[in-house]
Amino acid sequence: MAQQKIAFIGLGIMGLPMAKNLVAAGFSVAGYNRSPEKTAELVAAGGTAAGTIGEAVAEADVIITMVPDSPDVEGVVIGENGAFAQAKDGALWIDNSTIRPDVAVALAEEARAVGLRALDAPVSGGEAGAISGALSIMVGGDAADFAAAADVFAAVGKTIVHVGPAGSGQTVKAANQLIVAANIQALAEGVAFLEAYGVDTTAALEVLGGGLAGSKVLDQKGQKMLDRDFAPGFRLALHHKDMGIVTAAAREAGVVLPLGGLVAQLVASTVASGDGGLDHSGLFRGVQRLGGSDTTAEAAATTTA
Repeated sequence: MAQQKIAFIGLGIMGLPMAKNLVAAGFSVAGYNRSPEKTAELVAAGGTAAGTIGEAVAEADVIITMVPDSPDVEGVVIGENGAFAQAKDGALWIDNSTIRPDVAVALAEEARAVGLRALDAPVSGGEAGAISGALSIMVGGDAADFAAAADVFAAVGKTIVHVGPAGSGQTVKAANQLIVAANIQALAEGVAFLEAYGVDTTAALEVLGGGLAGSKVLDQKGQKMLDRDFAPGFRLALHHKDMGIVTAAAREAGVVLPLGGLVAQLVASTVASGDGGLDHSGLFRGVQRLGGSDTTAEAAATTTA
């Protein structure tokens, strides 16, 4: 494992701590990011900086991509300057991004056509999970390739499950984002309801967390709502993108998602209102708006923080 070389493309909120955890696990990690300053933190942690995608992937046994959306993944892997054209034969490509399932399937086919192995492996757990190495990872692709990536996944995740062939990881992640968004919206409405009655909201969330209403969403997002702390761990703009994936994939499959459609619109509303850069717990601000509360000052405070 110590000799395995990893190219990590995309050192954002999630990618950078994941890459650092891979370094800590003993891998040789070369990082590439469109904003080169992000590579400095990886270098400080013991990794190396690559000036181009080609430089990052040239000797890599494993190529990991962690970028925002389907076009971004296509942009870094396709074309003469992309990872596929410059990777060595037999390299394993792991896409930890959250993208459309159909795009994941198409890209896996392109990867195999040029002699690469491919796994779509989106993650859940947010920035906190990325930092602690406790992400949940849902993996689509060949079972043998999944087994070959075990040490890589173990360095960044805690719950790691092979869920089926190519595209399956992205399908499961879409369901994850649907469930998370619905939970955050319900929590936001619950907090607004509690505050309207002047109860001790900290105590209320404590007791709710111990019953059937308890969830990881309540544990991780409840206090952020009480504190009006919407510094991004996972941006609303990205959740908006993910809800678009959910609703499009559901329509394609003929699946009716009445609650999902409503929550998708509520997420879209927060983004349209200028809150796309906030954490997805910022759905609380959408509830406030619907109730007639002025959230302008809070937005300014959050943006400054």
